[in-house]
Amino acid sequence: MKYKAVLFDLDGVIVTTDECHYKGWKKLADEEGIYFDRQINQRQRGVSRMESLEVLLEKAEKEYTESEKNEMAERKNNYYREYIKSLTPEDILPGVMDFCTMLRENGVKLAIGSSSKNTPTILEGIGLESYFDGVADGNQISKSKPDPEVFLLAAKLVGVDPSDCLVVEDAEAGVEAALAGGMDVLGVGDAVKGTNATYKAENIAKFDASLIK
Repeated sequence: MKYKAVLFDLDGVIVTTDECHYKGWKKLADEEGIYFDRQINQRQRGVSRMESLEVLLEKAEKEYTESEKNEMAERKNNYYREYIKSLTPEDILPGVMDFCTMLRENGVKLAIGSSSKNTPTILEGIGLESYFDGVADGNQISKSKPDPEVFLLAAKLVGVDPSDCLVVEDAEAGVEAALAGGMDVLGVGDAVKGTNATYKAENIAKFDASLIK
């Protein structure tokens, strides 16, 4: 195999929690009497929780204090954390397990590199809490993507040099993070639109694995 380890982003690569995010923001908006729909929700993708809140508040009829905004962001996150508890192994995205099985059979280490602090809950829900050789997430890092910290930590956890790692990412910030860490990248989903990924595929199921053998 061309790589000794493959490091996976979680949300959008292994599983998608977009619907959980939407439902969390929708519940908050309804409680506050703010108009919110899926088109507005699309503008929240790939940005921080507080930036997402500002998108929602564009339709608000009142001004909120910083303290109120912090409370609202925390309330939404609590709703989101409840919704992701409903995830099951059936929510694992197409091709993921076949790809991972192939990698394992060829002696490749597998790790998660996610900025989400909810990573343990998500992995438990989909039945993969003990599947990966290493898990680096938002609970262990101080810098979010496009900083390479989370991927460098993931590589360290599995004992593989960054230059021998392939990262699988669905966001341009994650692609930039991997490249900054000296790693090659398979861009899937939204990351296909960027120009910097080493390989591109609509999703893992459609990636030609012979390219890394």
